[in-house]
Amino acid sequence: MSNMLTPFHLAIPVSELVKSRAFYRDVLGCEEGRSSDHWVDFNFFGHQLVIHLSEQKQLEVKNPVDGKAVPVPHFGVILAWKDFHAFAEDLKQKNINFEIEPHVRFEGKKGEQSTMFFYDPCGNVLEFKTFKDMNQLFEA
Repeated sequence: MSNMLTPFHLAIPVSELVKSRAFYRDVLGCEEGRSSDHWVDFNFFGHQLVIHLSEQKQLEVKNPVDGKAVPVPHFGVILAWKDFHAFAEDLKQKNINFEIEPHVRFEGKKGEQSTMFFYDPCGNVLEFKTFKDMNQLFEA
């Protein structure tokens, strides 16, 4: 299998299509693609995210990571250091209610990163992060 990085595809449930569509398009800045009255495709930072209208609720669990209660399941992307910090400031200006505020995790250790968590309008948890040294992304 090739080591070339390719876009992922992720489909998530949302209970309110109109609110969710506005959030991913207007708040996160994702370009909208194909859609129907039950789903919408987005260019999610170079990946394909599809929101599907569903009334089923997701199970949420929290696990401790570096002193924080991290919501599971969650999804997101890893951004370049400067892009992460600019995006975090943009979200603060848009009054995003963070579950976990942007902060540095594992400071001074291998895998040092900045991360933040927040919910979309339907309760899906997003994490955006960046690594101080991207070469440490998969190092143990």
